[in-house]
Amino acid sequence: MADPSQKITVRSGCLVEVQLVRQDGTCESLSFTLVEDHQADFESGFLGLSTPLARTLLGKMAGAQLPYHVGDLKSVRILSVQAAGPTGQAETAAAQRQAALARAVKHSDYVNAMIFAGAVNSKWGDYDIDKLDPSQWETGEKEPPDKR
Repeated sequence: MADPSQKITVRSGCLVEVQLVRQDGTCESLSFTLVEDHQADFESGFLGLSTPLARTLLGKMAGAQLPYHVGDLKSVRILSVQAAGPTGQAETAAAQRQAALARAVKHSDYVNAMIFAGAVNSKWGDYDIDKLDPSQWETGEKEPPDKR
């Protein structure tokens, strides 16, 4: 019986397993899901569609060996292609990145407010840093410090 992944072409949402072949003949296997660029997170297994590797693979089937001259690589072999499944993982990765970005911005705002408060206090006095409300910023601390 033929492997069903042999008839699926590489497209957005597919789980693709490839083997990168170097000039010296050594190989490295990778597995990733092709996603829109805004959902890409290679460390989590999501490769953006506009990357050189993705563009090389799009429309091809498992078993194909394609020239891929990037760095010390000479070709890429498609080992398997699995049909597009639920995109929940890619959407979750994008949501996690967005939440991390929002936390970083809030933390940056907090640090900037502390710097400003310290500069104003040292130059003109009468600016109480302790009156800043840390709940409006991400301080990076799990729980607010105790005020004793």
